Amino acid sequence: MYERLAAYEGRAAATGGTGKDPVNEPMIRHWCEAMGDTSAAYRGPDAVAPPTMLQAWTMGGLSGHTDGTGRSAAYDEMFALLDGGGYTSVVATDCEQEYTRPLRPGDRITFDTVIESVSRRKTTTLGTGYFVTTRTDVRADGEPAGTHRFRILKYRPARREKPAAPPPRPRPVINRDNAGFWAGVAEHRLLIQRCTDCATLRLPWLPGCNACGGAEWDTVEADGRGTVFSHVVMHHPPFPAFAPDGGGGPYAVALIELAEGVRIVSNVIGVPYDKVRVGMPVHLEFLVTDPDLELPVFRASEGG
Repeated sequence: MYERLAAYEGRAAATGGTGKDPVNEPMIRHWCEAMGDTSAAYRGPDAVAPPTMLQAWTMGGLSGHTDGTGRSAAYDEMFALLDGGGYTSVVATDCEQEYTRPLRPGDRITFDTVIESVSRRKTTTLGTGYFVTTRTDVRADGEPAGTHRFRILKYRPARREKPAAPPPRPRPVINRDNAGFWAGVAEHRLLIQRCTDCATLRLPWLPGCNACGGAEWDTVEADGRGTVFSHVVMHHPPFPAFAPDGGGGPYAVALIELAEGVRIVSNVIGVPYDKVRVGMPVHLEFLVTDPDLELPVFRASEGG
């Protein structure tokens, strides 16, 4: 199988691709709002696009590229080969980007994509399969703008027996930038950073202020009220540590907008996953997930 897959290395996955839209201010604004990025570099007459949007301008959306610049026959053939071998599942693993020049509103995007590499068969916790890396070279008005490498795993899912007890929740990564937040959680306080130069609130915690660049800050304590700003329901892969029944079934992950105006990713408890909705009022609680971990979560308020 590997030798057959390796024959696709260097072959085109897309040639002469054209972005569906030029770089534009509305998409930049939506991206920044979703990311919570308030940098002044992305606003005003001299605005540029956030560099990490590089891939966004090449995406075909749900309908794909209708001008004949979509996936090549080689790419589809390689996927058919993997599917035929039983490697029917796919998961994105990582991406790497290099930037050559800033993208500005009005730039027309073109691109070429190549199948850069296929790994030998690997065994992971998800299952056994092959890592496939594609490289997309992006141009703006004909000038090189950057390179985007995207890596997926096409795999045959591993068989798993249901554990006697659900595994513990993954531990948060605590570092010098967010240690104060977790110290507050240990005291049942949800602390929000506040820039002492411009008073802008920020959550999650960051080493500097996105609004003014100030490095000094203090904290304010959230009063615990909020609403569901957005949410997704996770169906796969099943993760028993997050499922209420411990069986790995679906569970909701929500973006909560606090009364103070900042947002936090958490879980909504007190209602089934399929009853969580945008605008639902919630209030803060602290959930003991195991003897060594306590987390801020949000319970649906009565009448919500």
